[in-house]
Amino acid sequence: MSSSIGTMGCSSSVADRRSERVIRAAILIQNWYRFTMARLEMRRRYSLSIFQSIEYADEQDQLQLSNFFTFMLDHCAHPDSVSHIFTSPSVSQVVDEGLYLTEFEKKIDVPDSYYGPRLSFPLTVEDANALLHAFRNEQLLHARYVLQLLYETRRVLKEMPNITHLSTSYSKEITVCGDLHGNLDDLLLIFYKNGLPSEQNRYVFNGDFVDRGKNSMEILIILFAFLLIYPNDLHLNRGNHEDYIMNLRYGFTKEVSKKYKDHGQQILRLLRDVFSWLPLATIIDSKVLILHGGISDTTDLDFLSALERNKLKSLMRPPKSVRDRQDQLKERIPTTRPSKHTAGKTQHISLSGCAEPSGSNLPPDPALKEWKQILDILWSDPRSQNGCTPNKCRGGGCYFGPDVTAKLFERYNLKMLIRSHEFKPEGYEISHNGKVITIFSASNYYEEGSNRGAYIKLNPELIPRFVQYQVSKYTRRQNLRERVGTIESSALKCLREKIYAHRSELTSAFAQYDLNGTGRISVNDWAAVMESVLQLELPWRMLRSQLAQMTPDGEVDFMSCFYDLKIGQPIKEVQPALVETLCRYRKDLEIIFNVIDKDHSGLISLEEFGHTWKLFTSHLGIEVYDESLDKLVLSIDYNKDGHIDFNEFLEAFHVVHRLEKKANS
Repeated sequence: MSSSIGTMGCSSSVADRRSERVIRAAILIQNWYRFTMARLEMRRRYSLSIFQSIEYADEQDQLQLSNFFTFMLDHCAHPDSVSHIFTSPSVSQVVDEGLYLTEFEKKIDVPDSYYGPRLSFPLTVEDANALLHAFRNEQLLHARYVLQLLYETRRVLKEMPNITHLSTSYSKEITVCGDLHGNLDDLLLIFYKNGLPSEQNRYVFNGDFVDRGKNSMEILIILFAFLLIYPNDLHLNRGNHEDYIMNLRYGFTKEVSKKYKDHGQQILRLLRDVFSWLPLATIIDSKVLILHGGISDTTDLDFLSALERNKLKSLMRPPKSVRDRQDQLKERIPTTRPSKHTAGKTQHISLSGCAEPSGSNLPPDPALKEWKQILDILWSDPRSQNGCTPNKCRGGGCYFGPDVTAKLFERYNLKMLIRSHEFKPEGYEISHNGKVITIFSASNYYEEGSNRGAYIKLNPELIPRFVQYQVSKYTRRQNLRERVGTIESSALKCLREKIYAHRSELTSAFAQYDLNGTGRISVNDWAAVMESVLQLELPWRMLRSQLAQMTPDGEVDFMSCFYDLKIGQPIKEVQPALVETLCRYRKDLEIIFNVIDKDHSGLISLEEFGHTWKLFTSHLGIEVYDESLDKLVLSIDYNKDGHIDFNEFLEAFHVVHRLEKKANS
């Protein structure tokens, strides 16, 4: 009896010990899993921060160079250049001087070999379905039908108010979509999940249909087609990328020119006008304001309702009185004394609708007010801090706080602001105590797997419901670690290119801390230099291990930032600062090249390039020696025919990464 009791007790203790070991193992596994997931999430977040910071820095460059581009368009445009598409008076002639749909049929022949959709107007749902089917199969719509569609779209938009008023009483729900940026797969997925636009299924698309992605034209065609079929049920707001100068830099102009070689100029002319007629905002049930960017402390919805919206074809090309006023402000308001890291940098006044600095004492300007009002609603971003301050990250618009939102809501009896304009990892974000919602509909925006897209369903009670999605072409084959690794690698590659483009400034700033010329500085000093020169607001200490090497004594070998980078084509005996400047402004140079490339050959003369580059560097305040510029120009003319091939030029100033070089060898 006692023996059996002892045996039972022994068995019980063994079972208890096994149970303890199992629990401990489970806790260890759980802790390891949480730690691993936390590290992956940290890597994902800082990778997305890198992408977003560089995106905003590029936008800031674009806005700050707007005066230069305006000068180029006004003074350096050839009659047949891309810029002439946008400066020619024929835009209004094409649209207003009695040109009818039938004239496109007379002037543009559709060959029998064309097997895409053949549209007839007025459009029907069958036409829209044919377009969707064609674009799923990567077919192009013929240029004749594109021009007819754009002509009809402009006619319809012209009849619409600046601010569209909708009511939920006519349908159960209204769907609001944010930025699409040329990602056709996202639009097709939205329609698959949520249904096609109809009288019972109403949509508001909140701008930024184009640029960055490769199918901007197809997105516009689909949206404009449904707009013509259901003008009271599908609504479009203008975004900051529905702007022809933005399109020059971010890809849409190139997309149109490539897809429609023979009629690209006509299409771009008409699109410039169509974009200027897009409504600026939508209000649902007098309570929900929908606009692309945001607001400022001077936003006036009554004023926005009354202005002539089509006068501003591009916010990057403000009216002359606005440009003159900016110059006067620069003269009257002293800029901050440059620090040792910002010496030599061009100082800019932010393009913002927030109240002008006190002491400017400049008289009121109606053109300025119109420009600022539209600039703010297309470019501004919400922030958690109260107040309205210039949006220094983007270079245009404002940061507006909860108090600015509350003030506007009180004035116009609103309860919700839906805006887009900002990348969000989950596709949406709620701020300002639930009063401001950001909706972003382009999934995989920076990289495959980088983010979800989302749209909002608003019911008659105006309670938002969020629907998230993600187009998955390759990510399903990858586990989470692989997806994060892909995003991180791509982000760091972009950041290293940014670092190389500022090599001279960074090296000079590092030397300020390296008094003994050791090539080493502390981590704190290294991080301070990186932020002061690049101004990207990134966690530099966290990123240090990915960007620079440590010495055995715990300091940073600051030149190791550049070890794995070089220019694609070695260009000897050329001023280093000039080469880095060319790297930094490759995108801007592409715009300039399009302005002076009179015959779209992809070639410009050495003399034209040299003259334009001198204008550009003078505007930036960069000193470039004539001898260095001459050597550069001659080195790029590879076949010595007296012309520069711009594709070769871009490739010459492409930053090559060591790993990329190995992969291609």
